[in-house]
Amino acid sequence: MADEPLVLGIETSCDETGVGVVRGTTLLADAVASSVDEHARFGGVVPEVASRAHLEAMVPTIGRALKEAGVSARDLDGIAVTAGPGLAGALLVGVSAAKAYAYALGKPLYGVNHLASHICVDQLEHGPLPEPTMALLVSGGHSSLLLSSDITSDVRPMGATIDDAAGEAFDKIARVLDLGFPGGPVIDRYAREGDSSAIAFPRGLTGPRDPAYDFSFSGLKTAVARWIEARRAAGEEVPVRDVAASFQEAVVDVLTRKAVRACKDEGVDHLMIGGGVAANTRLRALAQERCEAAGIRLRVPRPGLCTDNGAMVAALGAEMVARGRAASDWDLSADSSLPVTEPHVPGETHTQAQAQAQAHTHTHDHVHEVGGENLYS
Repeated sequence: MADEPLVLGIETSCDETGVGVVRGTTLLADAVASSVDEHARFGGVVPEVASRAHLEAMVPTIGRALKEAGVSARDLDGIAVTAGPGLAGALLVGVSAAKAYAYALGKPLYGVNHLASHICVDQLEHGPLPEPTMALLVSGGHSSLLLSSDITSDVRPMGATIDDAAGEAFDKIARVLDLGFPGGPVIDRYAREGDSSAIAFPRGLTGPRDPAYDFSFSGLKTAVARWIEARRAAGEEVPVRDVAASFQEAVVDVLTRKAVRACKDEGVDHLMIGGGVAANTRLRALAQERCEAAGIRLRVPRPGLCTDNGAMVAALGAEMVARGRAASDWDLSADSSLPVTEPHVPGETHTQAQAQAQAHTHTHDHVHEVGGENLYS
């Protein structure tokens, strides 16, 4: 185990300041500082508020993660950070912090992809990812079907949302129902006491001529909102629990149906589900039911690893080191629209041979051109 790479990961793509420490595929620490309460009064994430919260939380969260892991920053074999996609200002805080720590410690820097990290985190719970793996990622910003034959270099998009992401739809319907923010957990809670067949809400992009793997939740969101408005206009009580259950069923029905179809079409016998909405109890239950019926093995991390966290970034960073992927250059920048086809952002001045040598020897010489003194030596 001591021969496996020890990596610290920093995640700041949205409103969670996440710092994780991973050795190989073993999770040592997962520290999170959330600013969700600061955004709740606005009914959604405010980018400037998120960025300022990251600035305040960064150093203490890194300190907490290192203490929890029982390791020194000098022992690290690399620093990984989410380079994108996400909120530009929030990403910049994380990238800047990662650069500062990597430079001061004399460690290699790895800018990694947020979506690929959500896939890789499953290794911390269920072991190495099968190759290939089909992944369904569902969150407030993304709803994607991805096929990965190598999480460090080959992630292929199969389908994605063409409008609202699933998590975004949950937030909007929760707002219409006056249930607060974030909407995912509260909708899930109310839905458990409701009738999922009470209201026949539409299933977007499920017609014979529609894209097989793409998603659309804007029409569903509008249909639910209009149904609620019509009941209120007529002076009738809105059955909140039945609305929540019926809406949730419409979302998870489409998500699981398309994911299983993609697995069958591509001949893949594993489905991994990640992202914040993967914590939804009904999504997990229906996915398990449909995967078992189709002979597909389902992998879903525990809820705490589904939401944004530093552990997922550290997991992908450790995989980059282990597979000898090139480190990032000092001019690494935040890319709010970084495509998932780029699992990491390698530097132009480094070769895979350099990175491979470091992964095998575990020396603490920086692979970048670092001049002068090491502040932590």
